[in-house]
Amino acid sequence: MSRRLVTVTLDNLDDLPRRCRSCVFWELDPVAADRAEHAGDTALEKEAWVSSALLEWGSCGKILYVDSVPAGFALYAPPAYVPRSVAFPTSPVSADAVLLATAHVLPEFTGGGLGRMLVQGVAKDVARRGVRAIEAFGDAKHDGPHCLIPAEFLLSVGFKTVRPHHRFPRLRLELKNTLSWREDVEVALERLLGSMAPEPALRPV
Repeated sequence: MSRRLVTVTLDNLDDLPRRCRSCVFWELDPVAADRAEHAGDTALEKEAWVSSALLEWGSCGKILYVDSVPAGFALYAPPAYVPRSVAFPTSPVSADAVLLATAHVLPEFTGGGLGRMLVQGVAKDVARRGVRAIEAFGDAKHDGPHCLIPAEFLLSVGFKTVRPHHRFPRLRLELKNTLSWREDVEVALERLLGSMAPEPALRPV
């Protein structure tokens, strides 16, 4: 079984699950998102967001393929590109961090460590660009929007809570190591992510 992690582009955007392909929960502020939903323009707005992020900032997502079948994905960007982030009670995201907005593994692929592989791929990408940390809003009760990542999953792959909340804690993964993170990213990531207990499954899409 081969596993391949690739950057999200306009060419492979349609490989996201259908609901996620047209979801703009993170990409637009609540008012603009409602307007796009009523107009039926969410898929176009998603494409515009990816295009803008790629042009202005760079890679903003990863798709994980198992034997050429899309099995999971993650989307991430600096908080300025994620308007919804300011609506959370534990905002704002730290200025030195990128926000991991969402990550999903399809139900038929859960339990194989693919969630950890997605986080590892995101960490490698942003660390190479000089980013110091990844932050995320966790879903502590599993009753938030489907776009949110379960808090226990984030904790299982090395994130630490930086602002507690009964529903939406903000968690952080530091992308630095005293032995020199930038010179040995693989070793640092193995220490951060590779020795953790098996992660809980990401919420099915």
